[in-house]
Amino acid sequence: MIIGYTAGVFDLFHVGHLNILKKAKAQCDHLIVAVSTDELVQEYKRKAPVICFEERMEIVKAIRYADEVVPQVNRDKFAAWEKYHFNKMFVGDDWKGSPLFNEVEKKFSAVGVEVVYFPYTKGTSSTILKETLSKINESISSR
Repeated sequence: MIIGYTAGVFDLFHVGHLNILKKAKAQCDHLIVAVSTDELVQEYKRKAPVICFEERMEIVKAIRYADEVVPQVNRDKFAAWEKYHFNKMFVGDDWKGSPLFNEVEKKFSAVGVEVVYFPYTKGTSSTILKETLSKINESISSR
C-alpha cells in the first residue's frame, strides 16, 4: 500500500489546491493531508489565514481525494514521516530547490521516501485571491 502525504494552509481553497490533491491521490492508495494550524501560519508567514483552521480542516475533509486530514503543527516533514510513515510526499514545484526541501529530500532519501513535485497552478494562489479581494474592498470603501 502506498501512503502519500501533503501539507498546506489551504486558505481560500482554489483549483491549485484541488490539482495537488487530485494528482497526489492518483499516485497513492491512501492520501494524508495536513492542514497548517492558524498559529503555525502566523509563525512562518507572519499573517493570519482568512479562513480559520477548523473551517479549513472541514473544507479539506470534504474533498474526495483526501483519505485522512490531520493538523500540521510544525513544518518538520521528517517528524510527520515518523508519525504517519508515508512512502511519498507531494508538494508544489514552487518549493523545489528551496533550502527547506533540499534538506527534506536528503533526509527522506535515507528512509526511502520519494518527494514528488507538481507544477504550480499559474495565475491562481491564495495570495492573488487575497490581493484581489482587498482591492475590491478598497474600491467599495472609497465610494
